Amino acid sequence: MDTRYNPQKAEAKWYDFWQDRGYCTPTAGRGKPFIIVMPPPNITGPLTIGHVLNMALQDALVRRHMVAGEECLWLPGKDHAGIATQNAVERQLADENLTRYDLGREEFTKRVWKWKGLMSDKITEQIKHLGCACDWSRERFTMDEGLTRAVRTAFVRLFKEGLIYRGEYVVNSCPRCLTTLADDEVEREDSAGKLYYIHYPFEEGGHVTVATTRPETMLGDVAVAVNRSDERYRDAHDKTLVLPIIGRRMPIITDDFVDPGFGTGAVKVTPAHDADDFDIGKRHGLECVVVIDPKGTMNENAGDYSGLDRFEARKQIVERLGREGLLEKAVQRRRP
Repeated sequence: MDTRYNPQKAEAKWYDFWQDRGYCTPTAGRGKPFIIVMPPPNITGPLTIGHVLNMALQDALVRRHMVAGEECLWLPGKDHAGIATQNAVERQLADENLTRYDLGREEFTKRVWKWKGLMSDKITEQIKHLGCACDWSRERFTMDEGLTRAVRTAFVRLFKEGLIYRGEYVVNSCPRCLTTLADDEVEREDSAGKLYYIHYPFEEGGHVTVATTRPETMLGDVAVAVNRSDERYRDAHDKTLVLPIIGRRMPIITDDFVDPGFGTGAVKVTPAHDADDFDIGKRHGLECVVVIDPKGTMNENAGDYSGLDRFEARKQIVERLGREGLLEKAVQRRRP
């Protein structure tokens, strides 16, 4: 007899015993059903302690209902995780001094599927080591044909019923991956930046000064907004401004979103490149002028700055505004 308990030896034996005898595979109609669909772990990498806690709780629930005589199905599966898995594979390629462009679409797709196979097997092995009472005969992957067809069917049905729609919106965009990212996939950090104070001339003379952290986006401005309660701009409501560099005529509008205490209290409105500005634009029926493409490069709407990286465009625009006497000052600040 072993002098100490060997979990690998004992647990593997009993887990195989349960699976071989179908203890975790329910039979329809034989008893009251109890079903849990496992929140599928992402195939971006091995399980974490968070997964372990989550699955331990599910396992306790399933086993409690098993001993109560119910037919229990704990449906296991894995999630493709989209862009996160792409990034994981690209990091692997970087170790080989390669990029997805070196491989091409077809070969890169093969590498992603190879990664999926390796990670899926590893995750399954980890779940089994935990002793989870899953029905592996029903395991699913989120890109299985049946599941993807169900998703398409649901979205088409929702669209036809008018419950979802397709339209423009401001999203998180990654210029390296050339894809959009959900808010919970974005890692935010504080960075040193500048607040630029820029003069926007009135058509009839004079100017309004706005403060911005991203002067390159001014090429897509379609309005300047002030708070209706801000007495400083009482006489400027509905007047017309001329956008520096581009020469576009645009209105001064009033919107309660504007904080009179930020900057000068006058905010440039660029609906295509800021989520708050997009909402203001919707409320006031403003046009969306896109000036930066998915690669972070100024596009054809950026006039003289078309083709420049956005940060180089920022540098040149600030220099030009300074030469033309339209840049009042640039203040160093920390911003999110």
